[in-house]
Amino acid sequence: MAADFELTLLGTGTSVGVPVIGCKCRVCRSEDPRNKRTRSSLHVRAGDTSVLVDSGPDLREQALREDLTKVDAVIYTHDHVDHVVGFDELRAFCWHRDSPLPLYARPSCMATLQTMFGWAFSTGNIHSGYIKPDPRLIDGRFSIGPLAITPLPVDHAQTETHGFLFESPGAPAVAYIPDAKRVPPATMELLRRADILIIDALRSKPHPTHLSTDEALEIIASTGVRQAWLTHLTHDNEHHELEAMLPAGVRVAWDGLKIRA
Repeated sequence: MAADFELTLLGTGTSVGVPVIGCKCRVCRSEDPRNKRTRSSLHVRAGDTSVLVDSGPDLREQALREDLTKVDAVIYTHDHVDHVVGFDELRAFCWHRDSPLPLYARPSCMATLQTMFGWAFSTGNIHSGYIKPDPRLIDGRFSIGPLAITPLPVDHAQTETHGFLFESPGAPAVAYIPDAKRVPPATMELLRRADILIIDALRSKPHPTHLSTDEALEIIASTGVRQAWLTHLTHDNEHHELEAMLPAGVRVAWDGLKIRA
């Protein structure tokens, strides 16, 4: 991977995180740091361009852990709570900007953000310490700095949901799909452009709105990617045990994982 292109898995957990509140299972009590999973999010850096994917409830903790001090834009996969409710933490990335922070989302997701955080989008938002959003609707492929970003529509419950394909000159193409139950044929064709795939693999047992381990592995095999990482994991997954059963080229992601040269 090009030295000026880096992805950081800020969080690799499901909606309740791991450990789960009140749970005493062996994974929740594990001392292996790779079994500690905050809510799913991704940071992409291409040269001086810094892009955040989703703003979940653990954003503050994730940003402090990774010394993330600059974000040039935020892109949203969908409007579920575990992907948006860290929205107010984005104000820290607005304090040193001269212009509003671009937020990219599909229309349905943007409408949810504007409803949940109406004060931020209001013309009355004049206080210097507040987040200043610049809403930008996603309607096909778009660019942020040197990054070309292609939306990857997927099926996930009843919510309009997208993953994204990131392409940067001189670097492998990386696809990120943290939440999905089914990948439509047109998106499968786009995934065949990827060199690396980061994909939802909730647990081994089938789930009505998320990919199981076997379903994720089937998609990975169909794409022909040379490297894949499983994310959005529940406490049903013990890191080393899951990784030991995976085929070559597929690994288990963890919080803080960096994919780079």
